[in-house]
Amino acid sequence: MNVFVLSTGRCASTTFAKACRHATNYTAAHESRRGVVGPARLEYPDNHIESDNRLSWLLGRLDERYGRDAFYVHLTRDRRAVAESYNRRWNFRESIMRAYTAAILIRPDGGMAECLDYCDTVNANIRLFLRNKPRRMHFEMEKASRHFPEFWRRIGARGDLPAALAEWNVRHNPSRP
Repeated sequence: MNVFVLSTGRCASTTFAKACRHATNYTAAHESRRGVVGPARLEYPDNHIESDNRLSWLLGRLDERYGRDAFYVHLTRDRRAVAESYNRRWNFRESIMRAYTAAILIRPDGGMAECLDYCDTVNANIRLFLRNKPRRMHFEMEKASRHFPEFWRRIGARGDLPAALAEWNVRHNPSRP
């Protein structure tokens, strides 16, 4: 069974993938197919956990390919914290916020309002996608110590759960203040 971790990004999606690498019956990665175009973009091996915020823009194709057969996680974090993290990253060359603001909103620049709008849009798209999926879980980053063991159990993961939980104490890919 494949597992897809859907999110806005900036909500511990990297940490989620690193924690999942402690499972011995799954492979796990973060944004492993970014930059790939066409049907190959969604070619993941069986029993793979993929955490990639860009999948929120490919939900129709993800549904066509995996539909109700996969397990889906909606990874969230406090909306304002996500927006503030994105707001500190406008100078990144590969900024999803710059792309969203310039190409979707057609605005010359952005700030907190645009970051909050991005969060609301992506989360609404994910909620709509998941409404008919039987295998799904809402996972709040702030409650990882409780949610991750439940996730581990629900997908039948085997491996080193204590080491996986320890990953949640490490800040992976933090934004600079």
